[in-house]
This record gives sequence, structure tokens and C-alpha cells, in this order.
Amino acid sequence: MRRSEFERAVRDEFGPQGSALVADLVLSALGDRTATQALDAGIPARDVWLALCAETDVPPERRYGVGRLEAKGR
Repeated sequence: MRRSEFERAVRDEFGPQGSALVADLVLSALGDRTATQALDAGIPARDVWLALCAETDVPPERRYGVGRLEAKGR
């Protein structure tokens, strides 16, 4: 997962409050860092996304493969 995919997934899942969650919610699974701090520290975006999902009780079926753009038809 790229950072742009992470940002898209956050926006799609959490809507307008997503930016506040990423900036303010401390994730114990990431060493008591916010998502922004974890990404800036080099933690892979996929790990940050999964920790954010676990902390906010996002159902497992909405955690994987999100944030990717649909393939363009040929």
C-alpha cells in the first residue's frame, strides 16, 4: 500500500473525520504514535492502515485491498 492509497482508504472509510483520526488518534499497536507520526517514522502504510482499522473497529472485509484505484478497462 502506498501512502496515496492509505490516504484514499482513510477518506473513503472515515469521510471528513478521517484527517482528524490520522492526526490525533494514538495507536498503541504502533508504539503510541498517531498514524501521521507512524508514517513519518517509516512504518509501512499497510501496517498503519491495519492498526487504524483495528483501533476503530473497521470490519475485516473493509480492511484489505482498499485505497486502490479500479483497473482501467482496455
